[in-house]
Amino acid sequence: MAKNGSPATTIAVFTLAGIALLVLTLLAAWYLQSPAPSAAAAPRAGIDSVAFDAEPLSPLPQSVALDADKVALGAKLFDDPRLSRDDSIACATCHPLDHAGSDGRRTARGIGGKVGAMNTPTVFNSGFNVCQFWDGRAASLEEQAAGPVRNPAEMGSDWPEIVGKLSQDRFYRNAFGHLYAGGVSAAAVRDALATFERSLVTPDARLDRYLRGDKAALDERESRGYRLFKDLGCASCHQGINVGGNFYAGLGVFGNFFGDRGKDAPEDQGRYNVTGQETDRHRFRVPSLRNVARTAPYFHDGSVPTLEQAIRLMGKYQLGRDLSDDEIGLIAAFLETLTGNYQGRPL
Repeated sequence: MAKNGSPATTIAVFTLAGIALLVLTLLAAWYLQSPAPSAAAAPRAGIDSVAFDAEPLSPLPQSVALDADKVALGAKLFDDPRLSRDDSIACATCHPLDHAGSDGRRTARGIGGKVGAMNTPTVFNSGFNVCQFWDGRAASLEEQAAGPVRNPAEMGSDWPEIVGKLSQDRFYRNAFGHLYAGGVSAAAVRDALATFERSLVTPDARLDRYLRGDKAALDERESRGYRLFKDLGCASCHQGINVGGNFYAGLGVFGNFFGDRGKDAPEDQGRYNVTGQETDRHRFRVPSLRNVARTAPYFHDGSVPTLEQAIRLMGKYQLGRDLSDDEIGLIAAFLETLTGNYQGRPL
């Protein structure tokens, strides 16, 4: 070879041969060190066959580190109707904590019986969302707190009025004075409310226990539903710690959802109402599925009354699948395992 080829050619040939030999050596070593599979070691069909580090979902933390005094102040504000213009509506009116953090209505109700256009999302676990509101117009819980306060169809108030009311209350003067350098202020009220809302975590759902290693936390039917949830692609959007809530998605990937139902109102435009970009039309923040079995009705406008109907529509318009009744039942059984606990009690 040295006589018939150039030195560069010779070097290249030997280099490639050396690389190939190294790869074969490593593969042989890996094979010899790997234990042979056996019937005893093979995973059972169902939840045991899913590796924890490959899961698209993550368990909620048992607790969140927050300033306890701010949490307590925020909790009092959350229940205080003085945040509304006529002292009739509190945050808890639309987000009752004893009803999974949502009011169960198709759309929100405000002062004077005014009816909104959007369904009220649960406040539980909202601190894990990438943004707030269906259209993502608030980047944080602090920013979100200003929305209902100023919305004429909700609380219909403003910050000067609220600060004036709260400043007349000795408890609030003392509490805000202790916790915030500026005392009672719009920014301090928003911060206290947001801190309390970040404390509204619902850990220890049965799925959380499974994800932490308790393989008996899901029964056979629920584990089949979870596998189907992943195999169909539901977890492509409903993923992570909040089983959603971490990005936007269009409603109607495999069909004209709004055209088929004969309604395409301003509230149906989603993210487009914020950005004005045509690519954002009908795009919404993917809702969290945490506690979803307790937060009917569903979709951004509350137009879907049952979980089974929501699953069927999601299958058709987001996955391009006509799901069978059995498949819908399995997924619904799995979604029941996402119901967590608040203050040690199931929602």
